[in-house]
Amino acid sequence: MTTAQQKQALGRWGERVAERYLTDRGFTVLARNWRCGLGEIDLVLRDDDTLVVCEVKTRRSLEFGHPVAAVDEAKAERLSALAMLWVEEMGLARVPVRVDVVGVVMPFVGPLEIEHVRGIH
Repeated sequence: MTTAQQKQALGRWGERVAERYLTDRGFTVLARNWRCGLGEIDLVLRDDDTLVVCEVKTRRSLEFGHPVAAVDEAKAERLSALAMLWVEEMGLARVPVRVDVVGVVMPFVGPLEIEHVRGIH
């Protein structure tokens, strides 16, 4: 398996972990890996009456910083724009929207770490 394939596999695994974490807390999954010309949304969920667009970042270590820190203001703005496109495509109107990030750290040794940050944009 190449390094790129390993990264993709780790990312998919992290998305499944994040999905399970969020659904265990009452979120409902509406879409996974939704794509359009502007980009991709990892998870689209419902949290009560709020539509949540969730970016999932997964790392093996904190060597390059916490995965949540990888979502900068530009990425948060792009996710917000993607959320509006998703709402439009689904024909929804006046739905509250929030952008969240879930950071997953799966070290080679030690426990799994999950951090959920609500409302980054």
